[in-house]
Amino acid sequence: QAQLVESGGGLVQAGGSLRLSCAATGRTFDSYFDSYSMGWFRKAPGKEREFVAAVSWSDARKVYADSVKGRFTIARDNAKNTVYLQMSSVKPEDAAVYYCAANSAMYTPPDVRTSQYGYWGQGTQVTVSS
Repeated sequence: QAQLVESGGGLVQAGGSLRLSCAATGRTFDSYFDSYSMGWFRKAPGKEREFVAAVSWSDARKVYADSVKGRFTIARDNAKNTVYLQMSSVKPEDAAVYYCAANSAMYTPPDVRTSQYGYWGQGTQVTVSS
């Protein structure tokens, strides 16, 4: 069973930093994690789920939402089957549940569309104090 498990969420002061992790487990990811593009999304209360960042399967391409560009960094460690989201200069509007996701197909470019992701984690809460 393919599974994505996020961790690292919590309370952070505005202007501070936080690193989220997403561990991919199960037969699919044990063998092919390095074949899947990965993404981070977030959902704040009363808002739709929105794209944050994505990285290609080869780690060659990264895409960011304009709202986080220059502040957040996505990275992957294929040896550990893990993808990270380094959050810096955090703002109150970054508060949300953050979700890790894997593209439905292998060998795809990083994608901003929620519909292209077939594997989702349960989410981790990020709270920002001002």
